[in-house]
Amino acid sequence: MERKRSSDFSQPLLDLYDDYAHGRIGRRGFLEGAAKFAVGGLTAEALLASLSPNYAWAQQIAPDDPRLKCETIEYPSPDGAGKMAGYLTRPAAVEGKLPAVLVVHENRGLTPYIEDVARRLGIAGFLALAPDALTPLGGYPGNDDQGREMQARRNPEEMIQDFIAAARWLKKHPLSSGKVGVVGFCYGGAVANTLAVRIPDVIAAAVPYYGRQPEPEDVPKITVPLLLHYAEFDQRINAGWPAYEEALEAAGVEYQVHFYPGVNHAFHNDSTPRYDEAAAKLSWQRTLEFFNAHLR
Repeated sequence: MERKRSSDFSQPLLDLYDDYAHGRIGRRGFLEGAAKFAVGGLTAEALLASLSPNYAWAQQIAPDDPRLKCETIEYPSPDGAGKMAGYLTRPAAVEGKLPAVLVVHENRGLTPYIEDVARRLGIAGFLALAPDALTPLGGYPGNDDQGREMQARRNPEEMIQDFIAAARWLKKHPLSSGKVGVVGFCYGGAVANTLAVRIPDVIAAAVPYYGRQPEPEDVPKITVPLLLHYAEFDQRINAGWPAYEEALEAAGVEYQVHFYPGVNHAFHNDSTPRYDEAAAKLSWQRTLEFFNAHLR
């Protein structure tokens, strides 16, 4: 399938897809709403197919890249699911301890895109772990619609505990320097914010991509630096920024924030038309520089 760009679609249609991708409307609701955009021989089903992820586009680094060692591991999560699985990557040649990064997926489990993000961190010299919150339900099913439904069935606090356990596991890993960062996307961005609040003794730096903000009263608990990425057209998430900014300033939290113009929620995810190459590359460069500054 030919890669489409966000400019190939109207903003109201992209907003409608955002509602669908986040479970605010179902497939039928999307198709009914998309019908008015289906012109020139297109159908609503074809529009949905064009907007949905194509994970072949998202592979920047092959799983068998000789520069990396990649494996699926298990780790204990006593306050969460009990036992969890995750995708662990690191440079193939390791000299000394490595800074570590926890990678938190979106609202559909450990997709190939998130695995590729972990490999990108491995290439950059980090020990990276991407857990799969769907582990107790059998793991990411290979289908995003089913993955969203499965993740919605999990207890939210148990999932947070699963990611807390992953961060603690990374901190104690034999190859870890003990400095752990977290990067998360969408749902994972909210988790990155949450871990900065809940376990600042474990997390040394947090990078939420278009993630829901913590409650203002919890912000003073944050003692680690933040790098915050937002998309101009992501009105739902951006609505929480003013209160977050005010709370961060009042608490004296170290943070950097970037709003990327002309882009949508999920602009870093290179498996869908919402991907914006310029914003994704710039934000990733900033992310690596931030982790290098605070974890090494």
